[in-house]
Amino acid sequence: MTRLRAAGPADAGAVGMILSEFVDTTPWIPRVHSRAQDLAHAGDMIEMGWVTLAEDGRDVIGFAARDAGDLHALYVARHARGRGVGSDLLQQAKAAVSRLTLWTFQANTAAQRFYRRHGFTEVLRTDGATNDEGLPDIRFEWRQEVA
Repeated sequence: MTRLRAAGPADAGAVGMILSEFVDTTPWIPRVHSRAQDLAHAGDMIEMGWVTLAEDGRDVIGFAARDAGDLHALYVARHARGRGVGSDLLQQAKAAVSRLTLWTFQANTAAQRFYRRHGFTEVLRTDGATNDEGLPDIRFEWRQEVA
């Protein structure tokens, strides 16, 4: 069973490891930050209070980083994908706000399918000139339905 909780400083290693694992196992994404930088970035997001963890028992298997209506990151450990962990994290983020925006790479077709399935619509495409990786990306948006 997956449990969601706020991340604390001691969780930076697990969050950084999930970030690094994604880069290490995704052929189309260049490594532009070291693993130490991934860890530092994880620590910074946690310190700002943005990170919610998904745990399976005592192991961290995913996380979402949200600042108000901006979803900065949503990653699930490779071995835990396809089990609803990302959906659980996204549902919690959507429950907290009436509008969410996020960026994903154009090459990440799995993420695009995931976000569309959860009600997000594409609002912008760029050539990637403004992201660290230099990869074309897409801005997605979700708005809570008004009854």
